[in-house]
Amino acid sequence: MNPYILAILLFGLGLGTTITFASSHWLLAWMGLEMNTLAIIPLMDQHHHPRAVEATTKYFLTQAAAAATLLFASVTNAWLMGQWEIQQITHPLPSTMITLALALKIGLAPLHAWLPEVLQGLDLTTGLILSTWQKLAPFALILQLQPSNSTLLIILGLTSTLIGGWGGLNQTQLRKILAYSSIAHLGWMVLVLQFSPSITLLTLLTYLIMTFSTFLVFKLNKSTNINTLATSWAKAPALTALTPLILLSLGGLPPLTGFMPKWLILQELAKQGLAPTATLAALSALLSLYFYLRLSYAMTLTISPNNLTGSTPWRLPSSQLTYPLATSTAMTICLLPLTPAISALLTS
Repeated sequence: MNPYILAILLFGLGLGTTITFASSHWLLAWMGLEMNTLAIIPLMDQHHHPRAVEATTKYFLTQAAAAATLLFASVTNAWLMGQWEIQQITHPLPSTMITLALALKIGLAPLHAWLPEVLQGLDLTTGLILSTWQKLAPFALILQLQPSNSTLLIILGLTSTLIGGWGGLNQTQLRKILAYSSIAHLGWMVLVLQFSPSITLLTLLTYLIMTFSTFLVFKLNKSTNINTLATSWAKAPALTALTPLILLSLGGLPPLTGFMPKWLILQELAKQGLAPTATLAALSALLSLYFYLRLSYAMTLTISPNNLTGSTPWRLPSSQLTYPLATSTAMTICLLPLTPAISALLTS
């Protein structure tokens, strides 16, 4: 892609998200989300592969449907209540519609079906943008909403953690596994949203760091399915030894960074008298942990299949920058001891 066009598209992505962050009016927020969607579509379709075209079409249709629902709900709110302020949504009908529209935008279950299919059709770099940056603007709106219907958020959160764990069990494609991982993590964030927005922000931050390092590892190894993971020891032995720690951090095992948000969320849910919800969420984390363990096992404890489709690739040095990967990997593995400091920083 022409570097000037790429720069314009990335600027559009950043501007769309910034407009949504800064807006207090529903029309401005909707405009920022639309700019975001329109800026990422050429990036998704840049390789002109039939799968990329299909993924782009699916993404465009779901995002357009979500944006139309959002606009309809905000107009309904203006009609019923006479104002357009984002933080003044008090009527239950527009509040529920907006929550469901934003859930469709970020891929919360049961409105998640588009996410694994879309992510599977993209290259790893665009997939990384879709899994991280594209979640920020809708999430900023969900955080500002404080929905009147708290049961809806708990149902969305629990369904997402269960489907995110269940859906990834039988997958062999890494991008689909990361999509289900994204659904499960978003479910954890939404579960605690109404009780402690600061813990939700902390969970979002750790999710972004862990997903960033996982995508960069797969990009360095040029891996898109479990079979090709087994050849990574020949390319980067030190990174292959560290990758299981990154994956187990995504799964939420102590003493890794990923344990921090899960621990705080379960503690908060127990404080709010939602012990059954916390138990279900903790059990659903075991499902996710299984497929992270499966990836770790495939990467470090198996020999790659020696057939034509899984033949060992050329051991050429990668042109990818390793500094971002080194930084994000260190943060993915080592941040748990800083939990009190990070919590204090977010709550202050």
